[in-house]
Amino acid sequence: MKLVNNIHVPLFLYNTKYIRPLLKKELRVILVSLFISFLITGAKFAAYFLTHSVAILSDALESIINVVAGGFASYSIYLASQPKDENHPYGHGKVEFFSIGFEGAMIFIAGILILFKAVQYFIYPRELFRMESGLWVLGITTLGNLFLGLYLVRSGKRLSSLTISGNGQHIMTDVYSSLVLMAALITIHFTGWTLIDPIVSLVMGVLILNNGYKLMRRSISGLMDETDMKVVDKVITILSANRRENWIDIHNMRIQQYGNNYHIDCHITMPYYLELNDAHDEMKRVEVLVNEGFTNSDVEFFIHMDPCIPSCCHYCLKSACPVRSNAFTGEITWTRDNVLPNRKHG
Repeated sequence: MKLVNNIHVPLFLYNTKYIRPLLKKELRVILVSLFISFLITGAKFAAYFLTHSVAILSDALESIINVVAGGFASYSIYLASQPKDENHPYGHGKVEFFSIGFEGAMIFIAGILILFKAVQYFIYPRELFRMESGLWVLGITTLGNLFLGLYLVRSGKRLSSLTISGNGQHIMTDVYSSLVLMAALITIHFTGWTLIDPIVSLVMGVLILNNGYKLMRRSISGLMDETDMKVVDKVITILSANRRENWIDIHNMRIQQYGNNYHIDCHITMPYYLELNDAHDEMKRVEVLVNEGFTNSDVEFFIHMDPCIPSCCHYCLKSACPVRSNAFTGEITWTRDNVLPNRKHG
C-alpha cells in the first residue's frame, strides 16, 4: 500500500497512476536531450572540418557519446516504466544502472580514440584553417550544452532519475572541456603555437577516460547493490525524528535501489507482548513515514519483527512497560553503526 493524500492506495495502482506519469516526464526530458545533442554533435564536426583541429575532433567524438547514450537512456527509461511482473518482482529499474554503465563504457572508448588521434597528430602534424569560424561554432555549441546540462541535472534531481542525472553530469563535463578547448584555440590563433592542439587533446582524452571510469564504477556498485550511505542516513534521520516508544531498536537494515525506487529490509525490536494487529500497525507507520520522506520515489519495506529480551530494557523508551526487568539507563541514538549490523543494540 502507498499513502497518497492520506488514502492508502494499492501499490500496483500507485505505480500506474503516479509513477508512470513521472517516468513519462523522464522520457520527455531525455528525448529533448537526445535531439539537442544530435544538433550539437553535427555542429562540432562541422567545426572540425573547417579547422582540422584534433582537439575539436576530440570534442566532437565525445559528443557522439551524448547521442548514443541518450538513445540508450530513452530505452532504459521506457523499460523502467514497465510494471512489476512474475519475472521481475522488484520491477525493471535496475536497467538504469546498465544505462549509465553503457554510457561510461562508450565514454571510455571515446577517450582511448582521442588519445590515439592526439598521438597521431604529434607524429603527423596538420595545418589548422579558419580558426575564427571554428571558435564561433564551438562557442555556440558550448552555450547550448551548458543550458542542456543544467536542465538535465535539475530535472534528474527533481525526478530522482539516475539516468538523467548521469547524462546531465556527462554533458556538464563536456562543457568544461569545451571551455578549455576554446581557450587553447584562442591561444593558437594569436600565437601560432599549433603544438598546443594535440597537447590539449591529450589532456581531454585523460579527463574523458576518468569520467567514463566513474560512470562505470557507479553502474557496477548499483548492480552489485552497494550500500548508498546517503540513503541509509536519510532513512535513519526520518525514523529518528518520528521515533515511537514501541520501536525499541532497528537493525540489520539493507537497502537496494531499482531506478528511482528502493527496497528496504530491516529488523525492528518491539515489546514481545504486542498483539499482531498492533505490531502490524507499527510496521505500517515505518513504511508510511519513509515513503513520505522520499518524494518522487517508491520505498517498499520488508520488516521482520523481533521480540524484546531483558537486555533491551536499559534502552527501551516504553515508560509504562508491564514486564520491565532492568532499569532504563538512557536512549541509544540510531546510527549506521547500530542500524546496519544484524544484532540488537543490547
